[in-house]
Amino acid sequence: MKHFALLLVVISQTLYSQTDARLYAIIDDVSSKRLESDVRTLANFGTRNTFSDTVSNKRGIGAARRWIKAEFDKVSMECNNCLDVYYQKDFVTKKDGDRIPKDAWIVNVAAVQKGTKYPNRYIIMTGDIDSRNSDTMDFTNDAPGANDNATGMAGAIEAARVLSKYQFENSIIYLGLSGEEQGLFGGKGFAEFAKKNNWEIIGVLNNDMIGNIEGVDGVIDNRTFRIFSEPTPVTETEKERRARRSYGGEVDGNSRQLARYILKQTTT
Repeated sequence: MKHFALLLVVISQTLYSQTDARLYAIIDDVSSKRLESDVRTLANFGTRNTFSDTVSNKRGIGAARRWIKAEFDKVSMECNNCLDVYYQKDFVTKKDGDRIPKDAWIVNVAAVQKGTKYPNRYIIMTGDIDSRNSDTMDFTNDAPGANDNATGMAGAIEAARVLSKYQFENSIIYLGLSGEEQGLFGGKGFAEFAKKNNWEIIGVLNNDMIGNIEGVDGVIDNRTFRIFSEPTPVTETEKERRARRSYGGEVDGNSRQLARYILKQTTT
């Protein structure tokens, strides 16, 4: 939970001054019990594979995204409808990639908290909704994905619960992305959606396997905050470098696709 609280500090320091006492209240309000409960709920959908069941209310990606939207709706009700909650989707076919077993909608879940002074400036916090088992093309068998990445999605929901109690100058988007395991399709689709709406993106933070303390080498470390990012390309121009510094970071997973796409659009 400390790792997740640090992510909220990053957002909060972007929105508040570093000496604002509300930072401490925000950190103290993060609930490990709520995070654990959300992870268990998401894992209990059995599989959240992007191409899994969309009709059942108990199993599959459809049930998972409806539950996520319901949680965002609940948060919005508690803050006097301060969030605009909606689905954003794009259609993919087998021709779009070798990890796509059938044609389907890639559906993201977004909750937008509008800024009071700069409503068209956005900080985006994401978590990936979808999961997969060892067989990328298997969308029927179990893939509970508690670690990867129910933890990240739970983090985005918890951020909405905590930060929606406050008002900020800039807008915040709490976002569940789909299609990550098949080729970052959710991030690409949402980036195109942001471009179409002329949003000014000033930061992207991705929750990916938060609280994961055991490495593949067996070493357990719960005192290190790990940040994954792409290296700066050697072909980067001065204009691209200035844009990268202005528009927030290279991040990982679906959000890397989101940030990269937005960066490309703002430098061409």
